[in-house]
Amino acid sequence: MRNVIVENMNKVKKAVPVIENSVKVKIGFGKGSVRLKGSELNEYLIEKVVQAVDFGFDVEDALLLKDEKFILEFIGVREHTHRKNLKDVRSRLIGTGGKARKTIEKWTGSVIVIHDNKVGVITDADHLDAVTQAIEYLIRGAKHGNVFAYLEKQNIARNRFDEEDLGLRDEE
Repeated sequence: MRNVIVENMNKVKKAVPVIENSVKVKIGFGKGSVRLKGSELNEYLIEKVVQAVDFGFDVEDALLLKDEKFILEFIGVREHTHRKNLKDVRSRLIGTGGKARKTIEKWTGSVIVIHDNKVGVITDADHLDAVTQAIEYLIRGAKHGNVFAYLEKQNIARNRFDEEDLGLRDEE
C-alpha cells in the first residue's frame, strides 16, 4: 500500500473513477493524501498518474503514464534563471496564444503543463532530453526560433536514423 500526498484533493477525487476503471487499483482518501492498494507495479504507475493529475494534467493525459515508455518530469523555473519576474518567464514558455507550448508538444509528442514556477512534462523516453532541453533554453531566454530549430534538428536526426537501415535489425 502506498500513500501519495496531494494538494488538490477535489481534482484527484474527480479522476478516481476513471483511474480505477483503467487499472486494478483501489484508491482511498486520507487527510491530505491518497492511499493506493493493488499490485506493486500498478501502485507505482498509479502513483505517477495521481501526481500528474494533482499537478494539473488532464486524466486522459495522465493515464499515458500507465505505459512504461512514458515519463513524468518536473522542471523548476527558478533552477534555470536568475530573473526576479518569473511571470515573464512563464509567458515565454507558453507563448502568444499558447503557440510555443503547442509547438513543443506537437514536435515531441509530449504534454506540458505550467503551474506556478514548475513545468510538468509527460513524454516518451525518446523525446525526454529534447523536451527538457527546449524548456530550459526558453527559461534561460533563448529565442523561440532557435529553440524550435533545435527541436526540428533533433526530430530530423531521429527520423533519418529510423529510415536508414544500418544492418542491425533482424530480418523477419
